[in-house]
Order: sequence, then structure tokens, then C-alpha cells
Amino acid sequence: QVQLVESGGGLVQPGGSLRLSCAASGNIFSIYTMGWYRQAPGKQRELVATITSGGTTNYADSVKGRFTISRDNAKNTVYLQMNTLKPEDTAVYYCNAAVRSRFTDSINRYWGQGTQVTVSS
Repeated sequence: QVQLVESGGGLVQPGGSLRLSCAASGNIFSIYTMGWYRQAPGKQRELVATITSGGTTNYADSVKGRFTISRDNAKNTVYLQMNTLKPEDTAVYYCNAAVRSRFTDSINRYWGQGTQVTVSS
């Protein structure tokens, strides 16, 4: 089994910054694309950013220029640096990763448990 554990969420004032981390552990052979999603109350879960194993990134228009996704393959960890936070960024943020487990030929997508980000004065 593979587990994703997020950390770094919390309460921050508008204009502030947070850095989210997501560490994968378990019977991992390879990790392919990783990403961050978020879900605000009353809204569907939406894509925030993705990053491939080679470092190619993609961002939602709403966060371009403010958020940066990165990864440390040696640590099986993906990060989301969030700057100039706005109240509309308030949501539960979820980590996602496509993982090939040891001794299998299948790639499965895993989700973290989510971490709350609240932007409010």
C-alpha cells in the first residue's frame, strides 16, 4: 500500500504565504505525475497544479503567478508554495499521485487525507 500525508495547512491572513508538503510512503517503485487539488464548501474539487516526474508543471488560471508546485523525487515529496493568498483560496487541499508499486505492473492514483487552508483576517 501507498500513503500520502499532507502537512502545512493552517490559518493565514490575506496576502500571506503557506507551503504545503505531501510525502508518499509505502511500497513505491516509481512516482509519476503528482498534483494538488482543492475543494471549497459547496464547490466541486478542482485541479490546482500538477507536476510530472520530469518537472513539467501545469496550473489553474486562478493561481498562476501566485502558486508554485515542485517536487523532490529523492524524498517522494511534492510541495505547493502559495503566495499572495486570497480569501477565495480557502479550501481543503488534497495531494494526488500516480504511483507504481513494487512487484506490480499497474499504476494507481492515490489521494491524501486533505489539509485545511483558511485565508481570513
